[in-house]
Amino acid sequence: YSHVEGHQNPSNPVSDPALFSPVVSDPDADIYLNFMKEHRCYDTVPTSNKIVVFDTKLQIKKAFFALVTNGVRAAPLWNSEKQCFVGMLTITDFINILHRYYRSPMVQIYELEEHKIETWREVYLQDSFSYLISISPESSLFEAVYSLIKNKIHRLPVIDSLSGNVLHILTHKRILKFLHIFGSHIPKPRFLQRSAQELGIGTFQNVAVVEETSPVHVALTMFVERRVSALPVVNKSGKAAGAVIGLYSRFDVINLAAQKTYNNLNISMREALLQRSQCIEGVLKCYPQETLETIIDRIAKEQVHRLVLVDEEDCVKGIISLSDILQALVLSPAGIDALYT
Repeated sequence: YSHVEGHQNPSNPVSDPALFSPVVSDPDADIYLNFMKEHRCYDTVPTSNKIVVFDTKLQIKKAFFALVTNGVRAAPLWNSEKQCFVGMLTITDFINILHRYYRSPMVQIYELEEHKIETWREVYLQDSFSYLISISPESSLFEAVYSLIKNKIHRLPVIDSLSGNVLHILTHKRILKFLHIFGSHIPKPRFLQRSAQELGIGTFQNVAVVEETSPVHVALTMFVERRVSALPVVNKSGKAAGAVIGLYSRFDVINLAAQKTYNNLNISMREALLQRSQCIEGVLKCYPQETLETIIDRIAKEQVHRLVLVDEEDCVKGIISLSDILQALVLSPAGIDALYT
């Protein structure tokens, strides 16, 4: 995903009424579209949830350790001088810092040890003026889906306009879970019975993969340059050469902070996979002939962010992400292609 999450231009094309004109090929294709328009962002806010906020004067190293300790993937950034939220600190920042400053296991990453968050933002954003992309509790889930996908971000803060407080961090996963639970009472669109490949949902060309013998810093470079969220790790040799043996995601990189091993990024991908804790997302697969409904059920049940599409020999043929699914369920019926525009 491009740039630091939560630092995109706040232009909001979703307010253009023309974009709300559905282009429907099936009579029931707009069922999920209407469901999302009828529900507010506030509906997804849990009765109890934890939000970690960082002051921009906090040291970056302490901030990432705090993410690990609290089991969260991102935190809103508070500027005490401006008295407002100015952005998000995410794992993408951690990856960008490692990619920018890592040289070898013998060289300490001074910037990670000493920089404050505000210093990193000044270095990384430079002269480009940045905004925090957020949404109000009263906004529809349709607007939230559009904003997440259009701005290529994973996390959308729900900010109360009166108090200025962050109520919740909305994600693709949270929205899909809400749909999976509360959407069970509405009719299922017929296109759910078609295969994802038939529907053209997912990435099938030029899929980014990394070999098991490659060092971790190669994976970080691919995250930055290819702007992907996860990399299938493939077998380099043997009978099933090219078969997927694991999945290394952006979230896995925070494991380097948890184990304080970020000064050695020369270890192989296979070693990195073995060092992960058991709770880290594994590789979940799907096959070309499986229906979209089967794929959604698997993602919801396993609580993962993507599935790797493979053939009979487990060779990677594509990636189906939550963005792909929400685009197909909610935006495509409205004639909006936020993924590739």
